[in-house]
Amino acid sequence: MRRWLAALALAGVAAILLSGCVRPGGTDGDLTDDWPALRVPAMFVPATDACLPRITAVVQASTYETVDCARNHLAEAVHVGEFTGPEADGPRPEPGSAALRTARAECDQRARLVLGGDWHTARLTLNIALPSVSAWNGGARWFRCDLSETDSIDNTRPVNRTGSLRGALIGDSPLIHRCFDPKLIGDNLNYMAPVLCTAPHRAEFVGVYIERDVTWEQFVGAADLAHKRCMELIAAFADVPNNPELPYRAGSIFYPPSQREWDEGDRGVRCFLWSDDRKLTGSMRGVGPRGLPVT
Repeated sequence: MRRWLAALALAGVAAILLSGCVRPGGTDGDLTDDWPALRVPAMFVPATDACLPRITAVVQASTYETVDCARNHLAEAVHVGEFTGPEADGPRPEPGSAALRTARAECDQRARLVLGGDWHTARLTLNIALPSVSAWNGGARWFRCDLSETDSIDNTRPVNRTGSLRGALIGDSPLIHRCFDPKLIGDNLNYMAPVLCTAPHRAEFVGVYIERDVTWEQFVGAADLAHKRCMELIAAFADVPNNPELPYRAGSIFYPPSQREWDEGDRGVRCFLWSDDRKLTGSMRGVGPRGLPVT
């Protein structure tokens, strides 16, 4: 009997409320105007000036992670930019696209500001991270610029480090390329062993030139052009004449970007003075004709 009465009572209340004859105290009768407005969902954008425990070419919110720069990390996000205008239209940018070249140029300039110098001159690499395809299709238009310390000029795999790279190229930085004792297999360069410039060596870093007007295939097929540009840097570095005698003073070794970096717009070619006939025991910077004689 109690169950039947309870059911009857609930049914009566429902009928009254549905009929609109009774208004609960303290209400205006409008059930929709007192709910707070829902917030517009925020688009995920990765942080800048943040250190990262791993290297990723695609950044996803579900796996995004940063660490204190005082702890071990593999990369540092030094800038987050945005694709705009026509570059923001269409599918996500791919290597070789104008949009990605524009992004890398912006990353390059920001990296120089953060470091206090050109990252090409040091054991550093610069990578671009993009949103996933699904995030891009959902409206994400950012790109992230990641700097990493590398093992050597030959092994550009990022290595763990502690501490921010901000200002890392100001002063006498241990990251900067200096002198090397190249190891050969026959006539082929195997790897460049870094040494103190006061130790016997045969190579020294002299600078970077930017190759602007050729494709990757043209660059690979015309090594003489890179050699000529590096010899110009060698002459200026050692303060010797850039004339027909220069090849009898020194040769060159050069390291171009990888094809992927080239397609993204990195055209910085690293140049090294090469002494084939004698060991050097000091830096060749500004030594003049007597310090780098014709042999």
